[in-house]
Amino acid sequence: MFQFPSKSSGTIRFLCRPEDHGVIAPPVPAKTVLPDWFRKLPPVDTQHRSVANNGLTIKRCMPFLDAMTAGWILPLAATVRLEITDGGRTVNAGWEFDRTMVSNHGAHQVAGNPKEPVPPCKFHNYWSIRTPPGWSCLFVPPISRPGQPFECVAGLVDTDTYAAEIHFPFFANAPDGIHVIEMGTPLVQVIPIRRDGTALEAEIRAESANEAMERDTVHRKTLAGEGWYRKWARAAR
Repeated sequence: MFQFPSKSSGTIRFLCRPEDHGVIAPPVPAKTVLPDWFRKLPPVDTQHRSVANNGLTIKRCMPFLDAMTAGWILPLAATVRLEITDGGRTVNAGWEFDRTMVSNHGAHQVAGNPKEPVPPCKFHNYWSIRTPPGWSCLFVPPISRPGQPFECVAGLVDTDTYAAEIHFPFFANAPDGIHVIEMGTPLVQVIPIRRDGTALEAEIRAESANEAMERDTVHRKTLAGEGWYRKWARAAR
């Protein structure tokens, strides 16, 4: 079973080659790079607040915020240009940096995937990641941050034993043309998770009367006053 980290769980280390330090874009906490649209969004939209509407926006939604701010953002090391042609069937890449930034995967490796005929490509990452024993890292496309001309593929790596650099397969998802992806653009969100050696077993059944009462009570408390989930159900972070 995987568990999310507590405040005192240890240290995640992002390591690069000495000559790359201060040159390539560094990892940053996900909470420090929230999208502009979200930063500008008010917690309450007064234009929509009325007797029938409390005017709350998604900025007050703690599950949405906690997903966006979990872990770290691993960025693109240096600026890359993607040229997309043939309705997405052909993707070429160029850059000025002195390390490989993009390479190709064989289409046969993902034959039948729903992105076909878009070819699989791979961003090269020059940060290795080290976690304490028993910890892995989940790599996912940056959560609720759409708008880039690519989307990386999710993966789970046991970074307590795998010390090499991890590269990120991706599919282009933009119209034909040349798309400039700036140095520092978020590639993936890195979420450390703890392995405790056990697994959760599933129980699938109808709820009991007590469970139904608990569900209904929590739902009603959520509706009765603003911020109940944040104050009473959300774990400390």
